[in-house]
Formats: sequence, structure tokens, C-alpha cells
Amino acid sequence: MIEKLQHKYALSRQGAIDMVKACICVTITNIALMMPAGILYMLIDDLLHDGLDKDRIPFYIIASVVVLILIALTNFVQYNATFLTTYRESGVRRTTIAEKLRKLPLSYFGKKNIADLTTNIMGDCAMIETASSHWIPELIGALASVSLVGVSLFFFFDWRMVLASFWVIPTAFIIVVTCSGAEKRAVRKNQAVKLAMSDGIQECLECVRDLRANNAEGQYMEELDGKIKNVEKFALFTELKMAIYVNSAAIILKIGIGSTAVVGGALFANGKIDILTFFMFLMLVSRLYAPMEITLQNFAAIIATGIQCERLDEVLSHEIQTGSEKLDNKGYDITFDHVGFKYADDTDVLSDVSFTAKQGEVTALIGPSGGGKTTISRLAARFWDADSGRISLGGVDVSKIDPETLLANYSIVFQDVTLFNNSVMENIRIGKNGATDEEVMEAARLANCDEFVDLLPEKYNTNIGENGCELSGGERQRIYIARAFLKDAPIILLDEATASLDAENETAIQEALSRLIKDKTVLIIAHRMRTIANADHIVVLKDGVVAEEGSPEKLSATDSIYSRMTKQQLIAQNWKM
Repeated sequence: MIEKLQHKYALSRQGAIDMVKACICVTITNIALMMPAGILYMLIDDLLHDGLDKDRIPFYIIASVVVLILIALTNFVQYNATFLTTYRESGVRRTTIAEKLRKLPLSYFGKKNIADLTTNIMGDCAMIETASSHWIPELIGALASVSLVGVSLFFFFDWRMVLASFWVIPTAFIIVVTCSGAEKRAVRKNQAVKLAMSDGIQECLECVRDLRANNAEGQYMEELDGKIKNVEKFALFTELKMAIYVNSAAIILKIGIGSTAVVGGALFANGKIDILTFFMFLMLVSRLYAPMEITLQNFAAIIATGIQCERLDEVLSHEIQTGSEKLDNKGYDITFDHVGFKYADDTDVLSDVSFTAKQGEVTALIGPSGGGKTTISRLAARFWDADSGRISLGGVDVSKIDPETLLANYSIVFQDVTLFNNSVMENIRIGKNGATDEEVMEAARLANCDEFVDLLPEKYNTNIGENGCELSGGERQRIYIARAFLKDAPIILLDEATASLDAENETAIQEALSRLIKDKTVLIIAHRMRTIANADHIVVLKDGVVAEEGSPEKLSATDSIYSRMTKQQLIAQNWKM
């Protein structure tokens, strides 16, 4: 049962145990709240039969005080069991999700958009928190306490009155249960249009410059307005569908008052029950049905929450990349041995790729766009795992190494630069945790950052804005390269690392790289032939296979793809308006 609760509501083991405890506490509290009705029943029974004996007064006073104390205690215990434990579990859940995301293969994030993952961590967690603290314990507690009371009344009082009073409760719940499938479909659709709206808003904010430059604001805002109206439309539709079922069930509950009165009146008229029993059942249904209406609403909400639980469980149950935390490699050669790779849609990216990037050499990956160059760099760093073949680092299969242990040996400069809303100093320091200011500035000097940093208002302490928005493209890329210099790992992966640099800065960076790469394994992806002119080994990729490889001199001497690309780029450089 505990494991089922864990998966159903995306809970930790302790969270599932706490939920069971919370349901038990709510049940006990509900029963405690019904005890005053029992004392009142005994009091009226005394008054109607022999009158109230003075010797019985202390009993009723003590019983009332005891019941009040019991109600206070059970409410206190229930509060701790439902709210405090839920908030603690909510913190555990968010931490667990963050840890899980940290260990998932990076390919997972390529399949998910930011808005969806943010909704997972924030929105879905908040919804499950409300369900765990309010809806689920109250629902289970209400059903358990009502069932216990119903069984007790069945044995100690007239069974016909019990049936007349309680038949509406299972009927009402059956009505709500029948809507569960339709409600989940509506919630999924509602979730989809909300996600589309969030994506649209985020895209609008990120691309506002391009929209203005192309006079496309009006058309885009019209489409975004349609997405926002869709959210409103489907929210109303979902609420209406839920309201139809819940209100229908609530009407059934109201009928229970009438059936109790009719059956009780008939039994009383025929002398089958006394007035006190009749009165007690009328008091019971008036006390019982109002909370049950709220419970039905909670039940409908729990059904809807199942979608959020499924989304969170999908993250928490996703397979993670594991491996040895000890790397027993011999050197830092990266070897691809008959490697094949497909994306999730079964599109072939690499087919039987074999080559070796040797330590102490610069290996360049070139070729037409879509040939698989970036995929190879991602596989080498185990962002993804190959579908076939073997990738090894110093003779050790990278798929057997823990990703964090493996990445400690890589300095990576991606084609897409990512900076943080922080100072220049802290953005570079990400490359090496605990690096001194002097180490950071030396790495910045190697990456030619100092020439523009000296012009900033607060030099290295200048905040560069979200994703470095205060800097030019070339300046942002140089900060990114400085991180790789600071990390000073034995393997360097450069994916179009100098794409945003002018010729002068590119030459300076290449000079710095030549100092950095001594005795290191360098794998570089580039489209500009001058960037890789001094590479030791060139691997030409086309349509996911190694079309040719060799030194620049060797490939230039033949009618190779490399030589043709070099000539074409030379023609392009000499082109004039």
C-alpha cells in the first residue's frame, strides 16, 4: 500500500506513511466530533423516561469536559499530521525532483520545454501539497468515520433507518466516480492549453526584438490572445463539467434528508421506533450531509490532481544515468568504435561512426549541417548514451562512468552561450568552484576578456544582466571560453566556440588555446576552415557517417569534401556586393 501511495501521489516513503497517519487522525477527529451527539442522546433519553436524576448531572458535566478535551487534542494531533508533515514532504518532494533532474541524462531536457518543467516543480508540487494537506485526509477520514458510524448504528438501532439515512452517500460518490475519465481528459486538455499559453508568453518576451524588427507584433499578439482565451474557455468547460457531477451528487444527498424523514415518520407512526430514535437520525443527517458535500468536492479535486501526480511521477520514475564514481582511464584518448545513435523519433543521426581523438592533438569535426558533429560531442561527454557501439575515454567505456565523474574531465564551450544574471567574476568562476579572483582574472585574460572588462563600470564586479544581455555576442562568448580556461580539464570540447568573434579576436583565442591544449585532448566543431587550419586530425562527417579523415595536408591534396569546403569558403570570403 505504501508503494502504491508513493507512485500515485508522487510521495517519498515517509510521506506515504505520514499520509496514512493523517487519514487515521482525521477519522479519529471526526468520531470525536460526533461524541457530543451521543451525550445529547443520553441526556434526552433520561429526560423523556425517568427525568434527569441529580446524581447523573456530574456524569454529563465530566463527559462534556472530557469530550471537549478529546476534540481539542485530536484536532491538535490532526493539524500536525496533515499540515506540518505535508509541508515537510512538499520540501522533500521539491528537493527530490531537483536531485532527480540533476541526475537525468541531458537528452531528457531536449524533449521537455522550460515552461513544462517549471510547472512540474512549482505548480504541480503546490497542487499536490494542497491535496495532501486538505483533500485526501479529509476524504478518507470522512469515509472511514461515516462507515464506522453507519455500521454501529446498523447493529444498535433500526437498520431501516440506517439504510434510509446512508443510501445516498455511496450513490453520490458513484456519480462523481463516473465522471473521473471525462474529468481527467478535460484537465489534460486544460493543462495543454495552459502550457501553450506559457510557452507563447515566454517566447514573446524572448523574441520581442525580432517581432518588432519584422513588424510582426500585431499578428503574434493576436495568436497569443487566442491562446489566453483558450485557457479561459477550457477552464470554464472543466469547471462546468465538474460542477454538473458534484452538484448532482449534492442533490442526491439532500434527498437523503427527505428519505430519512419519510421512513422515520412511517416507522414512528407504526410504533416501530420511538421519538428519540427518530429525532437522533434527523439530527444525524443534518450533521452528516453538509460535510459530505465538501468531501464530494474534495473527491472531484483529487481526481483532477491525478494528472499532476502522473506528471511528477513521470519525472521521479525516469531512468537515470549511473556508473562508477572512480575513473581508471589510461590517458585521455576518446575513441568512437562503430557508434550508432537515434533520436526518440527513430531518426538516424549517426551510423557506424569510428575514429579516435588522441590526447595532445586537436581533432576537428567538420561537414555539412545535420551531419552529426554536435551529437558526437554530446555523446563523448555522455549527455546521451549511444544506441550501439562503444565510446571510450582512455580505454574505459563512458557509459560505465558516473556522468558527474566523467564531466569533471571536460571543459566544454557550447555553440549556444548561457550566462547568469550575476557579475563577470562569478560567471567565470562557475568553471571552477572556489577559484580565487586572481585565477578568474588570469582565465579572463587568456580568453581576451580583459580588454572589454576594463571598460565596464565596476570591472569584474559589473552585473551583466540576464544571460549577459548587457554584453555583445562576442563578449558573451569570450566569458564562456574563460570558464573552460579556468576549469583547465584534460579534455576540451569546442562547439563553434569562436563563431561570434571577429577575425582579430578569433586569432587571439586560438593563440590562447594553443597554450592551453598542451598534452590535452581537444575535440573542436567548426564551419570556418581557418579555425581548424592547424588541427592535427580532421574527421569529415556527412549524413551521420565518417566520410573521410586525415590531416589537413592529406585532405587538401585530394579532391576531398574538406578541400572543396575550403575552396568554397575562400570564394565566399572574396565575394563583393
